[in-house]
Amino acid sequence: MLKEIQGGETIIILNGSTPVAQLSAIAPSVSRRPKVGKRTSPPVRYTTDAFQPLTDDQLKEWGL
Repeated sequence: MLKEIQGGETIIILNGSTPVAQLSAIAPSVSRRPKVGKRTSPPVRYTTDAFQPLTDDQLKEWGL
């Protein structure tokens, strides 16, 4: 049933001949995985001092 619902179908559930519930997709299932190597977000940027060694005071702050 889930494949049918994901394909856009709506399923009505009956109690005898009385409809009591409806199953339908929340949103159309169109998500596809990006191809390998395709950018999905902007590149990460960092400041030039990001990889500088920590000072003794900074090490103490971090408990190291």
